[in-house]
Amino acid sequence: MRIRATAAAVSGALALSALAVPGAHAAPAAPNVTFSHMKVNGGKAITLGATSTVKVEATYTVTHPTTVPMSGVLTGPVLYRGSSAQYADAQIAGDGPGTCTTVDSTTANCRAAITIPARELYDSDAGTWKQGGVAVDKKTGAATWRTGLGTVPVRRAARLTADAAPEPVRKGGTVTVTGRLTRADWPHGTWAAFGGQSVRLQFRKAGSGAYTTVKTLTSSANGALRATVTARSDGSYRFGFAGTSTTSAVSAPGDHVDVR
Repeated sequence: MRIRATAAAVSGALALSALAVPGAHAAPAAPNVTFSHMKVNGGKAITLGATSTVKVEATYTVTHPTTVPMSGVLTGPVLYRGSSAQYADAQIAGDGPGTCTTVDSTTANCRAAITIPARELYDSDAGTWKQGGVAVDKKTGAATWRTGLGTVPVRRAARLTADAAPEPVRKGGTVTVTGRLTRADWPHGTWAAFGGQSVRLQFRKAGSGAYTTVKTLTSSANGALRATVTARSDGSYRFGFAGTSTTSAVSAPGDHVDVR
């Protein structure tokens, strides 16, 4: 779930717990807890396709005084953009309260799921998201927000094709490799051209296990790629894209060419 502008709620069961509490005349005290060791998706980038929904796990440690038992507190992770997890420009919270295992009287290790649907994101949301946490008192609904618990990249998935022709080709002849680079357009649920990007043409000789870069080219405005090489030996050609801070790396499947 994402909340824009002045975000002040938590998604799923955590939000319901915070809201379904009796009214109070004075603002209740928020839980005195601290978050640490927050890790979302194992520290790896989160990549979403045009229409995908990704569920990742968050793990974190909660530290609390002995006077604040974890049985009375709900906790969860928050991904956000902006200066504050609570009042974020964009916010994605956990599916529900984290499941915590007691380490000792003041420490618990927790884990929670975060579901991210591509349809809820703008393309401009691709990039670095900050990690935070929220703790809610079960009885009063008072919440403690924590910011600055690390970062995680959220990236648009990329697609890349490659077609080498002619097949077969005479030795010393010209092989033309064409393809197209696209990336996820989240709001529209489609794949959009990704122009102006550096892409490597790579070749793997028959019997070899590794691709080597033959030349580097730039994708056109509509993502198109076209390169020519001299046929020397049997092997496979492909394009490879290293990715950016907002878009995932990708390699096209190799296309084999028989040289005669």
